[in-house]
Amino acid sequence: METTAKTKHVHMAPSKAVDLAAALRGLAVPAALRAVQFSERKAAFYLAKTLKSAIANAENNHALSAENLYVKEAVVEQGAMQKRFWPRSRGMVSPVLKRTSHVRITLTDEKPRQK
Repeated sequence: METTAKTKHVHMAPSKAVDLAAALRGLAVPAALRAVQFSERKAAFYLAKTLKSAIANAENNHALSAENLYVKEAVVEQGAMQKRFWPRSRGMVSPVLKRTSHVRITLTDEKPRQK
């Protein structure tokens, strides 16, 4: 049984969260919660929020226990970009791309295979 949670339009570049999401893949849910709770990075807040939402989905929608779940997939994808401009000399401008992210976490009750 699988359950998924998504958090969209997070005001953070995906490159700042991809490595932390990769560290969560394959972990048991209690270990994944500890990993994001003790990380001081901005990405840890949003990954923890999405992970807790996925746990709530599993418990309420599928009657699964959080202790028996594993993180099958933790993905941070690029969202929409806000385009802004930075003034430069002689009346010119430079573009500034304010990136956003979409965070998706999938939990499963099957233990992942080790490579």
